[in-house]
Amino acid sequence: MAETSKADGGRLTTHVLDTATGKPAAGLSIALYRLDGAARRLLKTVATNADGRCDAPLLAGGDFRTGEYELVFAAGDYLRGSGAKLPEPAFLDSVPIRFGMAEAVHYHVPLLISPYGYSTYRGS
Repeated sequence: MAETSKADGGRLTTHVLDTATGKPAAGLSIALYRLDGAARRLLKTVATNADGRCDAPLLAGGDFRTGEYELVFAAGDYLRGSGAKLPEPAFLDSVPIRFGMAEAVHYHVPLLISPYGYSTYRGS
């Protein structure tokens, strides 16, 4: 798979909203992985701020590369910490989202989460 970078064009961002409470999901841990065939390499782990966003892009500038990635959201830990009563095991615990970035542009991958469902989309 070919990969490219662009010093100022590509970036990856995310944010998380708790649809059960109607509030941003503050303090939710997110792991970012790069996929290369069967290989999966952890690039970083971050946590959302009070607005449910990361303080900086997950990838930008020289760190941005096209290719396949995975974001793993620690939804169960966040929901338990927010006081949600979850069964054991929780219906949703880790929420993985695999996606591809084909060009050096802005990719925004938000997560809308509740104890029993989630959705995502390519945002702007």
